[in-house]
Order: sequence, then structure tokens, then C-alpha cells
Amino acid sequence: MTETVAIIDYGSGNLRSAAKAFERAAREASLARKISVTAEPEVVANADRVVLPGVGAFRDCREGLEARDGLIEALEESVRQKGRPFLGICVGMQLMASQGLEHGKTAGFGWIPGEVVQVVPAQEGLKIPHMGWNELDIRADGHPLLSGFGPQRPHAYFVHSYHLAAENPEDVLATVTYGGAITAAVGRDNMIGTQFHPEKSQRTGLALISAFLGWAP
Repeated sequence: MTETVAIIDYGSGNLRSAAKAFERAAREASLARKISVTAEPEVVANADRVVLPGVGAFRDCREGLEARDGLIEALEESVRQKGRPFLGICVGMQLMASQGLEHGKTAGFGWIPGEVVQVVPAQEGLKIPHMGWNELDIRADGHPLLSGFGPQRPHAYFVHSYHLAAENPEDVLATVTYGGAITAAVGRDNMIGTQFHPEKSQRTGLALISAFLGWAP
């Protein structure tokens, strides 16, 4: 049976690279998955898996979602009511928080209690935005989507100025060191979010996407 994976298009960046990465991961893992880039609430509400990318400012992304009638409600129905597997990427992950503080306070979904705050490196000379490749520090008790990288510490690609400061440490699945610990991945129940871009993270990203496409939380 072919499952539908909805990658939500709400005007936040070019989704071509994300769609191609998901198609490649499904093909290489021999998984029957239809990758659908969509802005249609009905498609999102009925999808088997949901992906929310995001590029830019927290407030702009929230407003972009709100501008599509019924899209946030469809997300709530699919992810929270039906329990479909969800992956948030970059600002798509940040929107899982209670609120973001970029350009003033903006409400998030409230799925992961916490605030999206500016990255402030403790070490002088480190530039913001945090951009480029870094090693992930994965929580010792692990998560099924972050456990298939082998003995080497995985590298992932980041580009951001804010990160999710979670209220509950158990919601933080991975961090990255950049003059201090920065949240790299969060999750609970059927939801996971990555601050890094799996579609740009080569082997690490494809492994995570493949795991997500087969994940049964």
C-alpha cells in the first residue's frame, strides 16, 4: 500500500530539494511513498505522514501558514488528533514551540513547551547565523530516527540564528556545540523536529528521512 507524505508548501522557500530528497530516500529504502508538495488542507489532513519545512523568520512562517485557510487546523487534525508521523525542519521545527521571540512574540503550535530564542554563543568570534556543518550530540537513550548513523558522530548542515529552548529536557533529542549547546532536534510522541536541514545533510539527512518514512510511533 502506497502512503502519502505531505510536504507543506506555504511560501517558505524552495521545496524542490526537500521533495527530491524524500523521493530518493523512499526509492533507496524500497518504500512505497507518494511525495506530495501541497498547500491543500484536505491533503494534509488525510496524509499518512506530514513534513513542515521552513526558511526565514518565525513570524513570517507563522503568518504564511495562517494565510492558507484551514492549513493550521489540518495540521492539528493530522498530527495531534490522528497521530500521523510529523517532521518539522528548521523553522518548521521551531513552530512546534509555545512561542517565538524573533521580531516580537509570536505564538507557535504549543506541541513542544518552550520558546524560540536567539542563539548567543558564549565564545567570542563565533558568527550568527550559525551556518555550516556540525557534529550532532545525540541523547544517550536515543530515538528511532536518530539511531541509524553507525559508530561515527553524524554531521548535519545548519543555517539559523534562533533555536528552540525547550522547557522539558526530555523533549531535546540532540544538540550541537557552537560556543555552547544549541538545540538540534526535539520530539515527543509522533512528532520530531530538526533544526538542521536533512535535505542538505547528505548521508545523515538521507538516513533520517528514510527512518522517518518507515517510522511507526
